[in-house]
Amino acid sequence: MGEILLSPAPLAPVSLAEVKAFLRIAASDEDALLAGLVRAAADTCEAFLGRVLIARDVAELIAASTAWTRLGAAPVRSIDGAAAIGADGSAEALPVSSYSIDIDAAGEGWVRLLEPRPGKRLRIGYSAGMAAEPNGVPEAVRQGIVRLAAHLYVHREAAEAGPPPAAVTALWRPWRRLRLG
Repeated sequence: MGEILLSPAPLAPVSLAEVKAFLRIAASDEDALLAGLVRAAADTCEAFLGRVLIARDVAELIAASTAWTRLGAAPVRSIDGAAAIGADGSAEALPVSSYSIDIDAAGEGWVRLLEPRPGKRLRIGYSAGMAAEPNGVPEAVRQGIVRLAAHLYVHREAAEAGPPPAAVTALWRPWRRLRLG
């Protein structure tokens, strides 16, 4: 796994209205705070799951190798292209015939060069995400984000937030992506 550059999430996986309804807040004077907590909860969810929630573009720098290399973000929706990056930072788009790609049943993306390219790194462009839009994210995952945002709101004065509550991680655990080694 190399350096991963994710484009910003186009939308939050849950709306501000959902969080306000959960907290029973009608006023709008804390909307900015709540929106920030939703973003923080969504980021925490992605880190916990090891998955991108809403589809977005990814650029990843990996070693140029003829061995299969797993891409870091998942689930991969499409692999769009590769470029060889030289030591000086110059980029050379690679023809499709010079590398192989695969997306397995688990949504893991794999790339390998067919010919060695010494002294180069690869920049792989791809799209990753569980869903194309917020309502496509599994409801348990969305509910966990709402509950974590609410938890952060209620405990905003605490010196240490601590780990996500057990009820949140229980909602997220079935979608968690674990890796061995």
